[in-house]
Amino acid sequence: MADQKQGIFNRGNIINAIIIIALLVVVFVPSAKALLIRGLMGVGFFRADVSEQKPVAVMSDIAFRDAAGKPFNLSGLKGKVVFLNFWATWCPPCRAEMPSINDLHQKLKADTNIVFIMADADGELDKSAAFMNKYQYSLPVHEITGNVPQTFYGGALPTTLIFDKTGALAFKHEGMANYDTGEVEEFLRKLAN
Repeated sequence: MADQKQGIFNRGNIINAIIIIALLVVVFVPSAKALLIRGLMGVGFFRADVSEQKPVAVMSDIAFRDAAGKPFNLSGLKGKVVFLNFWATWCPPCRAEMPSINDLHQKLKADTNIVFIMADADGELDKSAAFMNKYQYSLPVHEITGNVPQTFYGGALPTTLIFDKTGALAFKHEGMANYDTGEVEEFLRKLAN
């Protein structure tokens, strides 16, 4: 028994090593970190609070290009509700919230008055499209081709904006959130009607 406690491969050291390895994996592997964050979102952390948002800023003329290469401007979508998410494939919080955005999109994709724009913040549209295909997300990927005012996107990833039909900013959230909630779905449907 005394020999067992003195060896480096005792139970306490093995448990410590497993914990350290798990922490290193979470820190250095984006998909592992995203999985941990997704678990926290699933138990109620990181909720998108749409209840206290008031329309403030007006939609800017931000230029995008879709995956097919077709250019369009955000201001051309007035009359529709726009769910705009700035994200990157390397960003663990972006990866963590992606399933909830995809699920919300699936619920609302039949509503032609609601448009989803997943804006690749890195400008690597091919890489973003491959990411969506790999994880079987049906979200439309877009490349930012013009300037984005800092009032809308200051560089924090992810950042989500929702514009109402008049083009007013009805919701802004910097950081990850669970968007597949009844509150967010109802908020978007009310804006669209």
